[in-house]
Amino acid sequence: MTTTPDSWVNAAEAARLLRISRPTLYAYVSRGFVRSEPSAGTSRARRYARDDIERLRRRAEERRDPNKVAEHAMQWGLPVLESSITLVDRGRLYYRGHDAVDLSRSRSVRDVASLIWTGHFDTNLDATSTSNAAARVNRARRLTPLEFVARAQAMLAAQSLDDAAAYDLRPERVPATGWRILRGLVRLAAHRALASSLAATTDEQLARAWRVKARGVDIVRAALILCADHELNVSAFTARCIASSAANPYAVVIGGLSALAGARHGGMTIRVEAMLASLHRERRPRPALVERVRRGERIDGFGHPLYPDGDPRATALLAMLRSYEAKLPERAFVERMAGLGTDLTGEHPNLDFALGAVSRILGLPRGSGLTLFAIGRTIGWIGQAIEQYATGQIIRPRAKYVGVTPAE
Repeated sequence: MTTTPDSWVNAAEAARLLRISRPTLYAYVSRGFVRSEPSAGTSRARRYARDDIERLRRRAEERRDPNKVAEHAMQWGLPVLESSITLVDRGRLYYRGHDAVDLSRSRSVRDVASLIWTGHFDTNLDATSTSNAAARVNRARRLTPLEFVARAQAMLAAQSLDDAAAYDLRPERVPATGWRILRGLVRLAAHRALASSLAATTDEQLARAWRVKARGVDIVRAALILCADHELNVSAFTARCIASSAANPYAVVIGGLSALAGARHGGMTIRVEAMLASLHRERRPRPALVERVRRGERIDGFGHPLYPDGDPRATALLAMLRSYEAKLPERAFVERMAGLGTDLTGEHPNLDFALGAVSRILGLPRGSGLTLFAIGRTIGWIGQAIEQYATGQIIRPRAKYVGVTPAE
């Protein structure tokens, strides 16, 4: 299609025509609803296709079929809530305007939690724990992934009873509660008392408990940070709905964990780990993968609707794993599976595959991919809750009734 200079508008004009914020405009671009390209000259600014803008504006004004619009918005459709936390734009992930991959290489988990919760890196988060609930819930043996989720929920319910401050839902007070929640989850996952290691960071505590080599701590930290938030995925939306009822942050995280554990969300990491373990036992893994495809089974851990050219979180983690001092055969195996999966599906490894690879190459306990996902994503759930508390609104969509018509 031929375009002229008048066929393009800048970000300010595009946002004005659509009556939306700039972050929402960028979300439209990331989903393919609005085309964009670099502006002429040396500026880093971009310009946006006027015909796409007009098409969306007419759709909004004419309201041809509001029922269909609402239905499609719930499945990778138009944004339904505004948020200033996370942006997916042109194949990259940003937390409050900062590239998440860059943050995973240069910042601590504490820094990123502070950024997501407050907009600043230097917030003085509470470093103490007010409850021994993790010790009461934990047991002598290590937890399976779903046991971790269940016991984490039980631990958080018990910890909330000891934490009266958690009922103060003012946005400036919630981050301290969020940090206590995060430390409780780390304590449960690390399977050790926090009291003796308060100076250690969250990633260091997990790495020590899992006997990860020194160079592996950076990978654990990066995984936690890259899992922190991903706009309105099912667990984040669940967390936001719970927060809208004015439930405390412990209830928010308990609900988020329930959604995350599902096989179509964070539970996919368990399937990836199982798939890798199964293929590792095969003398010829490629025919085994081909047989999966012939049976109509999905090859888990590949493709993402928001990243047609590859999930940047997976790309970053897999690159870090390539430089890790792991046994060469194990690392080569994971790289080979990534290549075979891409060849057979035409899609790139996603975060689920990368977490499975982290767990396997670092020699973590079985199911640790889900544990990393849960602890990292807790940061995002708390951030979503803080935003929702600030609105003072309850999320209450209507249902489209398709049942039996009542008799007159």
